[in-house]
Amino acid sequence: MKNFFIFIVSLVFASGFCQKKFSHSDAEKFQKKINSEYADAKTSPLEEKDLKVFKSLEFYPVNSKYFVNAKFVQAKNEKAFDMKTSTSRRPKYIKFGTVFFTLNGVALQLSVYQDVELLKKDEYKDYLFLPFSDLTCGKGSYAGGRYIDLKIPKGNTISIDFNQAYNPYCAYNYKYSCPIVPSENDLNVEIKAGVKTFH
Repeated sequence: MKNFFIFIVSLVFASGFCQKKFSHSDAEKFQKKINSEYADAKTSPLEEKDLKVFKSLEFYPVNSKYFVNAKFVQAKNEKAFDMKTSTSRRPKYIKFGTVFFTLNGVALQLSVYQDVELLKKDEYKDYLFLPFSDLTCGKGSYAGGRYIDLKIPKGNTISIDFNQAYNPYCAYNYKYSCPIVPSENDLNVEIKAGVKTFH
């Protein structure tokens, strides 16, 4: 009975603290996928003049140190709010939780959100939006910050690969309306990973 109890406790602990490993190939697949989308006139956010000469986005070198298994704490009793964007549009978002991790010896945290409109679509029920800015913004990466797409974790850890950080569409074309990174997600460190600034 005692051994069975220890097994159950171990199982719960393992599922709550599930650790994923960094995958260099996943980061490369992300780069190929986004380049393919941007090269296709049907899916590209690029202006016509840029699309004509487009060959590839610029990326920071893929680096495993920018992959983290973060502690995830789900938010409680949060209310929907108007997210500021690059235009007058104010979409409704709700804070879903907070992620805690360490990078280069610095303890950091970021808020993750859900788009209230997207939640009405089944395919986005488990989608999390992570916008962030860091000390590379305007100095190698897009000044307005970058985004990462995540999924709701099953336990209390969540894997975040900053090598898959991408720019908002308005970094390429002013016709788009893009969420502005909330001040609480402004990191006082350099994240030299993901997509670099355009031009």
